[in-house]
Amino acid sequence: MKKMISNIVFTKNRPLQLEGYLESLYRHFPAEIIQTYILYKVELFEESYEQLFRKYPTCIVIEETDFSKDFFRILSQIDTKYVLFGVDDVVYFDAVDFDIIDETFSRFPKDIFGFSLRFSEKSVRNGNNHVSETVAAGQTVYSINWTQGQTPTTRYPFELCATVYPTGLIKRIINNVSNNSSLIKALFSPGSAVIKMLGKITSTRSILKSFGYFYSPNTLESWNCRWCQNHSEQLPNFLYFQKQCASAIQVNMVNTSTNNTTDGDAEHTVEILAEKYKQGYSLDIGYIAKNKPTDTHSGSECFRLIQKT
Repeated sequence: MKKMISNIVFTKNRPLQLEGYLESLYRHFPAEIIQTYILYKVELFEESYEQLFRKYPTCIVIEETDFSKDFFRILSQIDTKYVLFGVDDVVYFDAVDFDIIDETFSRFPKDIFGFSLRFSEKSVRNGNNHVSETVAAGQTVYSINWTQGQTPTTRYPFELCATVYPTGLIKRIINNVSNNSSLIKALFSPGSAVIKMLGKITSTRSILKSFGYFYSPNTLESWNCRWCQNHSEQLPNFLYFQKQCASAIQVNMVNTSTNNTTDGDAEHTVEILAEKYKQGYSLDIGYIAKNKPTDTHSGSECFRLIQKT
């Protein structure tokens, strides 16, 4: 069966959490339609990651050497109809029938930016967003106009959590944001002599941004999202969804360049969780499925470990 979705996942220093992501994804969505690519930054816990990758041999693992180049190499290989991004602290706890997702894209090709797996009707309405209803594959689906979103989440169309996008649209957005000149990429890549020199007089981040050189998952998400918000007239205006299926459980931080909110304690540091993983502990995704989060981001109340025999 031909794969329909290319799932690009980013991970660093979180083997236990990445296992929770993969286990929950394949519990709720059919593996035969998804090809997962894991862009893995080698830093800590390499042995634990290798152990995890052996459990999921169908995943294509790319060790990060240059984030931008590695990401574009993956993107160039993709020939599936859809793209789904993932981050290692995301957990799935429900599913939408893929026929519904596919039919929604087929019925509304000019309107649909993406099919979100992180929205629920209740949470979106509670944010004072206007919600429309329609039917796909015999079931009710909802949509919102992200250009008129009333909350930070509903006006944030490009994200790396849990939205299915048309591959062609994603490639078009990213190519608009990035600089495709091989000379520019060589001169203005992180760590280059030019960047080091310019970094003495101005912000390195601003230089890289001006040349569209993504250097982390955070910049990949935020720069592309900002471009979409600033060029909404060039893009479809609607995000469709049926129910919330995923949440980012933010109990620790691995990327210090962006100050993301976390809700973890000393027991949730990457070092403690890596040691727990060595001892046979894993994230209790069954508990999360029974106690479904109600927001796109969750905290320690959802983060429980179990020791597998």
